[in-house]
Amino acid sequence: MTSFAPPRPGSPNALGATILDGGTNFALFSENATGVELCLFSPDGKRELSRVALPEHTNGVWHGFMPDVLEGQLYGYRVHGPYAPEDGHRFNAHKLLIDPYTRRLSGAFRQHDALFGYATAAPHTDLSFDTQDSARFMPKCVVSRPDFRWGKDASPQVTPEQTVIYEAHVKGVSQLHTGVPVKKRGTFEGLSSPRMLEHLVKLGVTSVELLPVQASFSEPRLTKLGLTNYWGYNPVSYFAPEASYLGPAGVHSFQRMVKALHSAGIEVILDVVYNHTAESWELGPTLSWRGIDNKSYYRLDADNPRYYVNDTGCGNTLNTDHPRVLQMVTDSLRFWVEEMHVDGFRFDLATTPARTPEGFRADSIFLSALRQDPVLSRVKLIAEPWDIGPGGYQLGAFPSGWAEWNDRFRDSARAFWRGNNGTVPDLAARMLGSADFFDHGGRTAHSSINFITSHDGFTLKDTANFNGKHNEANLEENRDGHGHNLSDNCGAEGPTADVVVLKRRAKRVRNLLVTLMTAQGTPMLLAGDEIGHSQKGNNNAYCQDNEITWLNWRGLDRQLLEFTRQLIAFRRAHPVFSRRHFMHGKHQSAQGIKDITWLTTTGDEMTDDHWRDAALPAFGLMLCGSAGAPMGTDGKPLTDSTFIVFMNASGGDLTVTLPKGMTGTCVLNTAQIGEEFKADETPRQTFSLTAESVAIVAVKEEPR
Repeated sequence: MTSFAPPRPGSPNALGATILDGGTNFALFSENATGVELCLFSPDGKRELSRVALPEHTNGVWHGFMPDVLEGQLYGYRVHGPYAPEDGHRFNAHKLLIDPYTRRLSGAFRQHDALFGYATAAPHTDLSFDTQDSARFMPKCVVSRPDFRWGKDASPQVTPEQTVIYEAHVKGVSQLHTGVPVKKRGTFEGLSSPRMLEHLVKLGVTSVELLPVQASFSEPRLTKLGLTNYWGYNPVSYFAPEASYLGPAGVHSFQRMVKALHSAGIEVILDVVYNHTAESWELGPTLSWRGIDNKSYYRLDADNPRYYVNDTGCGNTLNTDHPRVLQMVTDSLRFWVEEMHVDGFRFDLATTPARTPEGFRADSIFLSALRQDPVLSRVKLIAEPWDIGPGGYQLGAFPSGWAEWNDRFRDSARAFWRGNNGTVPDLAARMLGSADFFDHGGRTAHSSINFITSHDGFTLKDTANFNGKHNEANLEENRDGHGHNLSDNCGAEGPTADVVVLKRRAKRVRNLLVTLMTAQGTPMLLAGDEIGHSQKGNNNAYCQDNEITWLNWRGLDRQLLEFTRQLIAFRRAHPVFSRRHFMHGKHQSAQGIKDITWLTTTGDEMTDDHWRDAALPAFGLMLCGSAGAPMGTDGKPLTDSTFIVFMNASGGDLTVTLPKGMTGTCVLNTAQIGEEFKADETPRQTFSLTAESVAIVAVKEEPR
């Protein structure tokens, strides 16, 4: 081994590897370890050059200053302590461990039995002890510091009223885009290439929400099957970006992407996973936290700490109740905001980190810490408000300042448009921002993140192409994925040349998009839905790193793309579809029109009998833009026109009539494929509403 100068005491204050004058300070938290060794590696990561014991242990932090260890040095840790799974301890110094605070990883994981702390062939599995050295099969941490020159970069600061989210996978978006340079496809730089920026700007989205970009590890089970964890919900580092997404600019690829998106007026939101890690259950690998201090970093069964609390369904649960674990989470979030300039976060299974020993609490340590943080409280915070633990479904229960993914919106919209009876009352609540869930504690209508599709489930095209899931490519005999999709193949399962079926599908997709973009709350569009991307009926494509998930730009549906562009522009041009405050029909215009009125197809206001009619197939939603208009930043009311959104989920054409004294022009009709926004020229009081379609009427004359 190579000889390095002996370590000095250093400081416990800054966790991770911190470059200082003349060397680097290393600090690692481990409350229960008996010793920590720093391992320094050759530039190719293949040879361990030196192994140095960190000399000091202060307040649970092991630390030391290494003279002459400079930027670019590869390293890892070996942590000593008891291997006693039945007591919650799984120390094994034969395993090289990733520094939880490393900003960069070099090399890749190689699946091997040496990654496990126990002998995989032993009869008692995790109670055994494995002595294989895992270093050859592990990526190495890199001593680094942020040195990107941001210049005049600034967050677009998109208001909630203007926000339209675009959920995307870094690789999947650009991997097949011929307009993106080959070396940049599938990378951060590919996402922000000129052709992709042009697409996003023309589409009109304001905020790109990226599936996990923090370094991740594919489960050994998937690797053995020749598959991979494509989505990335299996983190091994909360600071380091996923190396496979780095483009030609290397370590600066992420920053270049953010700066380019910001210059186009587009925010960057990261999907983050602080509920579990890639180390999984007791039979999972030892990669970082498990070997550093299993009992501190994870929630263990109080009666048998050999086993993990599994509120996530992923094998383990991060222990955010522990102050040092909470510190790691908040430190990493601030790192992505302050050093990487992201604009917000979507928290996967957000109920989990917000749990206490008594269950989920809106005033939990985790939520309270973010709420008071001077950096994190200012960015967009979005919760996936559920997990699989007791009382895990918490839609509407997060505190003010948070938005939440609203799966009730997805289900209500899909159920209505496929013709389920009794769906109108629930869809009506969703169209008004789900006030039944969110109208409390000063929360706004934008607390609801409305979506029809997301990465998890069918694409929009597939909701109208398939009745059932087709996940055979996942090699689980189609047992995985949700069975309750509320989808409808419109007359034929999968691809078809039947023109009648294709017309129904085209209308269905447009109806769902109009429902999304005319509802109060914040809309989220799944990347690829605007071009008609299909996953061939796979509703759980987490392990498909191939053309199932890569967006098909060659086969894009140009008519659908143009329709989606116009629809988003229509929403953003009319503030009545994106009110900050909930509408309950309490405000009226000067002409006596309420801010919100539900109409029958005859133009009458709906009564209790109408709401109780389970077979009701059609209705109208009238939004008055001058009633209760909120104040804009210039101090003037954000007034707008009055619109009526007529929805007909029945199989027959209808005639709809505007309320007495009103006439209007039809400004959108989903039955006119290719000419959906071809407006009427002459105001009328009655309109033909085609079967399974939406029509939006702009009211020209209000009653006196």
